Amino acid sequence: MNLALTYNVKKEIEEQIRSSAKDSKNSATQKYINKELVENYPERLDDTFAEWDSMETIDAVKNALELGGHEVTHIEADDNAYKKLKDLKPDFVFNVAEGFYGASRESQIPAMLEMLNIPFTGSDSITIGICHDKSRCKEILSYYKIPNSKFFISNIQFDTNNLEFPKFVKPLHEGSSKGIYNSSLANNLKELNNEIARIKECYNQPALIEDFVSGKEFTVAMLGNGENVKVLPVVEVNLDFVPDGFNKIYSYEVKWFFDTRENQLDIFTCPAKISEEIYRRIEEVCREAYKVLRIRDWARIDIRLDKNNIPNIIEINPLPGILPDPRDNSCYPKAARHAGMDYNAMIIAVLNEAVKRNSQDS
Repeated sequence: MNLALTYNVKKEIEEQIRSSAKDSKNSATQKYINKELVENYPERLDDTFAEWDSMETIDAVKNALELGGHEVTHIEADDNAYKKLKDLKPDFVFNVAEGFYGASRESQIPAMLEMLNIPFTGSDSITIGICHDKSRCKEILSYYKIPNSKFFISNIQFDTNNLEFPKFVKPLHEGSSKGIYNSSLANNLKELNNEIARIKECYNQPALIEDFVSGKEFTVAMLGNGENVKVLPVVEVNLDFVPDGFNKIYSYEVKWFFDTRENQLDIFTCPAKISEEIYRRIEEVCREAYKVLRIRDWARIDIRLDKNNIPNIIEINPLPGILPDPRDNSCYPKAARHAGMDYNAMIIAVLNEAVKRNSQDS
């Protein structure tokens, strides 16, 4: 097939981020995070492009598709993308674009492709938009009685103590642990207000404030469609390996500062070492969420157990991270490897699921 690969790439902008992070010690982000991190990791403080892929990842996806016998054209998800897609009119698009502007940025490429009637991998523009708005996603899950923590959204600070703690606070419209720092776990009103202020100042959006689910954490890779969707081996997040002095959460600091290719934390176990009953419950909850949100082809779903060992959904990502190097601890490829697929086979499997779905829908 004649394929297009749509994406956003970090490119040389990483160097600009490093320079600005070193020179601007009073930036909004640095005001709110651990001072030792400001001193020791200046090049990683700016999370603006955390969701975007490196050229290494883009090349790995392209290589996998080409090895599968396809011709592949790069199309970056910028303001020239629509014209390029219209002119090229590929047979199919492999989409990993995260977008840049606005709360519905992940929906932009899917919406263009729908307008041009070009089939593509992954969920449609509606589902991706809903999943990127964490409150709308949680409302649908709650309607279908799929376990997730109680929540509210706010961009104003509170002057009442009529709240139960701890709370977990994160931006309403972000992914890749963007905006989720050690301080996101608020144990009192002062910490909660500080987080609401941080998110408003740094991300210009409301905060999603959830009851904190304190049990074990897992991430689940999903592949396929309808009744035939596969749950790949469940990955357990071993939060005991989070450095001393930091909350036991998979924060931006843990993901991008501590768990690096050069200094990999022993933070993941795949498959998860849990009872058969809990493993089955996790699979069931993920299948139900996948179904009611009308997710297509693939996704990664994050889970935490509550005090009764009931799996609660804490995040749904219909555009999962797919770093190709095993040293990067990327969970979707990790689960795929344990299911018997190398990176190339994983990418082709996603494409094949999308092509099969499209042919059935036609």
